[in-house]
Amino acid sequence: MNTTTTPERAAMLATYDRDGYAIFRNVLDRDLIEEVSGHIAWLLEHNPERTPEMLAQDLVTDDPFWVRLVSDDRLVDIAELFLGPDIGLFASHYLVKPPFTGKEVRWHQDAAFWPLEPMEVVTLWLAIDESTPENGCVRLVPGSHKNEIKDMHATGTEDVLGAEISVEVDENDAVDIVLQPGDVEVHHPMIYHASNANTSPKRRAGLTIRYIPTSTRITSPELLQQSAFWFRGDRGVNAWLPVPAYEAGRHFPFRDWKAWV
Repeated sequence: MNTTTTPERAAMLATYDRDGYAIFRNVLDRDLIEEVSGHIAWLLEHNPERTPEMLAQDLVTDDPFWVRLVSDDRLVDIAELFLGPDIGLFASHYLVKPPFTGKEVRWHQDAAFWPLEPMEVVTLWLAIDESTPENGCVRLVPGSHKNEIKDMHATGTEDVLGAEISVEVDENDAVDIVLQPGDVEVHHPMIYHASNANTSPKRRAGLTIRYIPTSTRITSPELLQQSAFWFRGDRGVNAWLPVPAYEAGRHFPFRDWKAWV
């Protein structure tokens, strides 16, 4: 995939500006996606207190493979289309919905939760498994990113966030984001999005990657100590974490670990 040609860049930016999201197909190769699936299994084995939906950014700090994955040039190149040449990581989160039991995510805007000044950020949603309406794919309301940040209220249920947006979302306006392993969907921090519970026999695993221009300040000390990594261009305004070194027996073993010792 070549994301650098002027016509493709212009088309993707126009789609994103109009709809609040864009889709890139076949971004990562199947071998790497299989390795990512192994990483998920390893994380669940080593963090038995966590649900599959909550493999969150506090695990990134000391995980060389996770940092290797989200710094992959094929992903950062996509982020650069939307953010410019100075790129850092704000947060990343595996959202794994097991067969039959994977929880729903209620309608929300990411910007309602994020400690960023200004709110310049894009989310890349990397499909690890096939993602379909049957197993709880992401659903978006095209054009809703043009709204202001709405209040959230608690749901009192066992959904992933425990909260939802305080406006009524018309389900007829939503589109299902159907993805194959290795595909990437990019969305705006203000867009209304959600996903249904997984009632199918197939797992639905995806990785969210939140990239920021290095001029965006992370105002949460906690997140600065968890998942703030610099990847490209000017270092900007944040104090970035050092890249973790790989140690055999302590970290997930991956193919190019020697480059991370």
